[in-house]
Amino acid sequence: MNYTRQEMMAIATGREIRDGELAIFGVGLSMLAGYFAQACHAPRVRAMTEGGIYGSTPIGGLPWGIECNRISANATSFTNGLDALGFMVASGRCDVGIIGAAQVDRFGNVNTTGIWSHPDKKHLEPPKTRLTGSGGANDIACGAKRVVIMATHEKKRFAERVDYISSPGYLEGGTARERYGFVGGGPSAIVTTLGILRPDPQSKEFLLDGWFAFSSPQEIRDHTGWELRTAAHAAPIAEPSDTELAALRKVDVTGMLRRG
Repeated sequence: MNYTRQEMMAIATGREIRDGELAIFGVGLSMLAGYFAQACHAPRVRAMTEGGIYGSTPIGGLPWGIECNRISANATSFTNGLDALGFMVASGRCDVGIIGAAQVDRFGNVNTTGIWSHPDKKHLEPPKTRLTGSGGANDIACGAKRVVIMATHEKKRFAERVDYISSPGYLEGGTARERYGFVGGGPSAIVTTLGILRPDPQSKEFLLDGWFAFSSPQEIRDHTGWELRTAAHAAPIAEPSDTELAALRKVDVTGMLRRG
């Protein structure tokens, strides 16, 4: 295997982005996945960050933040988070958003707030582990037409129920999300270091849709905290082509994804 699991995850996420879409990326792996798509198969993607930087490509490696010089130097426009999240995303204009997750559950709800010793008492006790918070992910999860979630596939991260909903997926499943009037359509995929999960059209429970060449359905089930079901059409996912790897590594100038 001439690529890492992180590279496979970034490429699989990038494949979810279509040419010409208005896409919003978070910092880190999600940004690399997004700009990989732009460099490889979606040259007309209109990229923006939650900080309001629109129409740029990274210079000199992965940006340190959503307004870093590496991402703002060649931007078409440089506004602010209110424009990006309050107008573009909240109005439903954003086609796709990519967000990360410290913890995600069977209905695609994301936790980036904290981990509690007793989740049922989270409103009474502080978390045992304080996480980074939602940032703009909550806005993206509520307003983007579809959301792609990226997460390292570990049992502790893939929970039956998240300790705290920082960014909503399909809540309790079924039509629960529709009752809250969110503009956005919800998560369309969870791309992990082992494979891809997608929601069942009716129940909205995430099912195993595909696995990478170095993984297997059983390994993915073993690393999932709920009884993961497999979609009828589930199949192995194509490995990265030479063209895809070259495009990703051109974006990943510092080789961050090749370290693990």
